[in-house]
Amino acid sequence: MKHNKENTLDLEDYRVKGKDGTIAKVFTGRDRGKDVRLASKIDEMEEKNESILVIIPDNIYSINPSFFEELFVNVVLKLGREKFREKFEFNSLGKYNYERPLNEAINRILRKNTAIG
Repeated sequence: MKHNKENTLDLEDYRVKGKDGTIAKVFTGRDRGKDVRLASKIDEMEEKNESILVIIPDNIYSINPSFFEELFVNVVLKLGREKFREKFEFNSLGKYNYERPLNEAINRILRKNTAIG
């Protein structure tokens, strides 16, 4: 499937920029994940598209699981692990290995849901 602005979440657009012009090299925390989820409208994007491309910018040092957990909580709960992995494609421009924190986030989301339900 072709990716365009309607079905692409480019995390570059959500990097924190300092007053001195520096750009954050980490995505961390639930609050930041929630901010990006709301600002990017990822839940609505998932509703309207067959596939979603998530672009992880170059020179990222870290993305922690709590960021991913809050960013993807609704779509993972809706789709489940397998369908989420089928629908969401990740492209790490700087070759940052996002798999471990992403998998941990998915596990946490599904574990919480199971514990509650």
